[in-house]
Amino acid sequence: MEPASAKFGVPIVNTSPISYAKVKAMVEANAVEWDLVDVGGQFIYQGRDQGLLEKIDFSIVDVSKLDKYWVSEYGVFTSTGATVIAYNTKAFPEGKGPQSWKDFWDVKAFPGPRTLYNASTTTTKPRCSPTASSATRSTRDRGEGEARLRQARRDQAAREGVVVDRGADAAAAVDRRSRLGSAWSGRVLDAMKEKAPVSFTYKDAVAWGNAYVVPKGTPHKELAMKVLNYSISEEAQLRLLPLATYGPVLASAAAKATPEQAMLYVTHPTNIKDACIFNDEEVAKYVTRYEDEWRKFQLA
Repeated sequence: MEPASAKFGVPIVNTSPISYAKVKAMVEANAVEWDLVDVGGQFIYQGRDQGLLEKIDFSIVDVSKLDKYWVSEYGVFTSTGATVIAYNTKAFPEGKGPQSWKDFWDVKAFPGPRTLYNASTTTTKPRCSPTASSATRSTRDRGEGEARLRQARRDQAAREGVVVDRGADAAAAVDRRSRLGSAWSGRVLDAMKEKAPVSFTYKDAVAWGNAYVVPKGTPHKELAMKVLNYSISEEAQLRLLPLATYGPVLASAAAKATPEQAMLYVTHPTNIKDACIFNDEEVAKYVTRYEDEWRKFQLA
């Protein structure tokens, strides 16, 4: 936030961790302390439905250069990552790892335990907006996840698998306990920086983003919108490229990545063509409807 602070001539204080419960409490008490909040995409729609968020002022926030997937009435995405297929390079050398969710569930071609992130939305039936013709195929393969889980449960590899509740733990598990895993791209990249024996593919990735929302009743609504607008400018988006963790939401910024950087970000043209984009509005509905079934499946 330092560049935005300098640009607008006001101090911007960062606080963490983000608490959705606190956002709700602040709005309901009419005592909003946070003017701009970085959230997962599902909260855009949960917050909208609960009356917790201001509508985005598109007279200030220029989204004309963003792909439609990253824009909503109550929030705008500012950075991206993906849920990817990660693998242990001691078990599968570079170039020999799985390249699809079909491969991921093929325990004969790719034997060994799997790690899964504990969320029904990316493990069984993710809701995606296809970004290319290949993504339609990818979505279909992932949509069979629940049946594949039930089939795999009868397999020794699945019985030895690991289910984790934190994004950081998925990459660590692929490093130390399993051969394959569903993991967040940024966490895998962090592990690779530490020379852990892990790698991943963006083929069949589920791309998602982090969004800015403005809590309803903020006393600094106009300034919050201006900071949001700056955050999606090419100037700000290019600052993400050297960080090598989570990447630009702005396509023109992603396209300016060096060849080395291009391998890191799902929104680079060479990667996004093989991915699909998480449909957070549909996922918010899905979680409400199916999360109990997912818990029952785990206990079965």
